[in-house]
Amino acid sequence: MKPQAIFNWSGGKDSALALYKVRQAGQYDIQTLLTTVSTPYQRISMHGVRTALLEQQAAALGLPCRQLLLPEMPSMATYEQLMGDTMRELQQAGATVSIFGDIFLEDLRRYREAKLAEAGLAAVFPLWGVPTTELIREFLGLGFKTITTCVNEQYLDRSFVGRVIDEDFLRDLPANVDPCGENGEFHTFVFDGPLFSHPIAFEKGEIVYREYAAPAPVADDSDDYDCAPAPGADTAPAPAGFWYCDLV
Repeated sequence: MKPQAIFNWSGGKDSALALYKVRQAGQYDIQTLLTTVSTPYQRISMHGVRTALLEQQAAALGLPCRQLLLPEMPSMATYEQLMGDTMRELQQAGATVSIFGDIFLEDLRRYREAKLAEAGLAAVFPLWGVPTTELIREFLGLGFKTITTCVNEQYLDRSFVGRVIDEDFLRDLPANVDPCGENGEFHTFVFDGPLFSHPIAFEKGEIVYREYAAPAPVADDSDDYDCAPAPGADTAPAPAGFWYCDLV
């Protein structure tokens, strides 16, 4: 039997490409998707996407999705306890590995590996070390379609939020912006592609601006529109504003 795996699903492009590669390789049996969700706002952490759309993604992927519900303003200790309890539960149900779409953030990788080891799990990174320009070209070439839901104003202006990523989008990116947004420049929602049984229907809603006057805690998934680094990232976001496009 293939090893059972937890797949950490953000709803964005890197998750989708990593899942595609895992399925193509056929090495693991995906036990469940796992997505962190803000309980008060019912949105995917960091991406700000409504859970109704997350559920539609999971249905189109043909996979169950475990939502890890986070309270408002969780401390790092609270986050780690909730995540650790969930991982141990899934490990006891048969999972041996946990898969991520991370590409090159070394500190975040070491954090994930250390915490997973405590739960008796190994970490797998299908995209690790591949040049991000190569990854985004592969993503588009495979026929995936994705839209930006959050952009960091330190790198991108309002015109970049709510845009479908295509060749025009890539040409418009400033030179200091990673084409996969790996440094937190932007986050996305994938709505079609070779993994999906059908496209995810949605409409673009309002565009919202949020400003963070001080660095946010790395485990703060409390806001309905949160573009901060994932828990375990080596730095918190500098004071900045963020543009978000609501999808309904």
